[in-house]
This record gives sequence, structure tokens and C-alpha cells, in this order.
Amino acid sequence: MIQDIAPHVYDNSFPHRRAPRPDDFVLFHRNEKEMLVKQEGETFRFPLVSETGTEDLYFAFLIDDTAFFVGPERGTSDPQLPGFEYMDQAKFRTAKPRHLAFAGITGMQLMRWLASEKYCGFCGTPLEESTWERAFVCPQCGKTTYPRLNPAVIVAITHKDKILVSAYANRPSRGFALIAGFSEIGETVEETVHREVMEEVGLKVKNLRFYKSQPWSFTDTLLMGFYCELDGECEDIILDQEELKEARWLHASELPNRSGEAALTAEMMEMFRTGKWKEDRHE
Repeated sequence: MIQDIAPHVYDNSFPHRRAPRPDDFVLFHRNEKEMLVKQEGETFRFPLVSETGTEDLYFAFLIDDTAFFVGPERGTSDPQLPGFEYMDQAKFRTAKPRHLAFAGITGMQLMRWLASEKYCGFCGTPLEESTWERAFVCPQCGKTTYPRLNPAVIVAITHKDKILVSAYANRPSRGFALIAGFSEIGETVEETVHREVMEEVGLKVKNLRFYKSQPWSFTDTLLMGFYCELDGECEDIILDQEELKEARWLHASELPNRSGEAALTAEMMEMFRTGKWKEDRHE
């Protein structure tokens, strides 16, 4: 998955922030969808501090000993560097090297937040940066805001040797996916699983088993993956046509090979295809 960058180590601890060095990277975006990069053969990189200067940089995070900073005006200014161009964030799904792709989407999530936090949503006073945590604080009323993080579930519904796959309505198709949805106020993530499955395909499930989580910065989301079993023998699907254009049961042998893809959905489907999901049970 995209956050699997070993042997590189991601460190987002705010107290670990430091001053920029010449070989650190600076992140710039355009329209909150594109990021400034330089293609170098089959790989890419971001602008260096030595190429942009050190003025008005916001510390983002570290990967190994390299720091990443958001550029001036919260990453929106364009340094017009020769050889650099803006790349759509969707390309970070497959871009190499993987640790810079992960840095790119994580930085984009941070920059969207920075761009949205200018005034207090309660009293309208200009916000100030916290000096001890990643947050903005209102000097008038004390309201504190943190980076946006949306909890959501990915659900692999199984029945014997089959898995339920789906395709979203009104979205560009990337092949079949799994049932997914955001948690609502006042519910646990397990309750989210039951509700989303019932709403989207009209089925009841049982024996929920947490598999793995994934930060999915493309949509400011923290994904939590679950395997579960169909409750009963009836496989009839009642499709929510506003959310999905298709849902069907597939045998493991009918699933495509999705090894190495960036998303948790792909990994969970690949685990089912290969039978490894049974070996990886966490009680």
C-alpha cells in the first residue's frame, strides 16, 4: 500500500520539527489537486530548499533525515523553477519512488487543511499557529482546530468461497471495489460496517474481523478494513443505485491480480484471491 515505504521511516511528530536544510524538500500545489515536481527518468522529486529559499516555510514532516516543508503562502506560490511541472495527485498512486509519492499525497492533505484554516469558524478572528502541536488557535475565543481526518470503513463481505465486489455510481471506474463508507456521529466503526452494508446492498453480516488501517490522504480519510461473513444463506442483493452501479458475488478465481497496488481495497481483494486472508486472522 502507498504508506508502506520501508526501509524509509515517516515521522510526523510536531516536536521533531526543525529548521530547513538545503537538501530538504519544499511542497507547492496548484488548485489543491496538483503538486510541483521534476521528472527524472522513471522517478520524480520535489523542489529542494536550495532551489527555493528558506523564507516562510511551514514544517510538514520527516522521512528519514529529510524534512518536507510547505512552501510560501501555504504552498500556493509558484516558484517558476526550470524543469519543474505540476503533476495531478492521482498519479501518486503509481509514481516512484514510493516514499516520495506517499510524501506527496500526505503533503497535499496538509496543504488543503492549511488553506482552509485562516479565520475562526466561531468568531471570525484570524487564527494563529499553535507553538506546541499541529493546530490553529483562535486568540479571541480559544477555539482550536486540527487537521481534518475522516474515519471510514472498507468491508470485504465473504460467503463460502465468494466475495462481494461493487462498482461506484457516477465515478471514474478503476475496476471493482469493496463496500465502503464514512462513520457517522455516535456510532462505532463496527456499527458503520453493518449500516453501510445494509444501505448499499441490503445484506446482514456477522463475524466482523478487523484487518488493517490505511491513511488515505487523497480524501483526507483514515480507512479501517474489515472482513466479515454473510449472515444467512440468501445472497440476493438490494442495490442502492445512488451509491453503486453494480454489485456481484465473485469466486476467488475470478478476481484479477492486484498485488502491489496503493489502496487498502486492492490489498484486501488480493488477500482473498490468494487465500491469505484466512491465514492472517487476528483474534
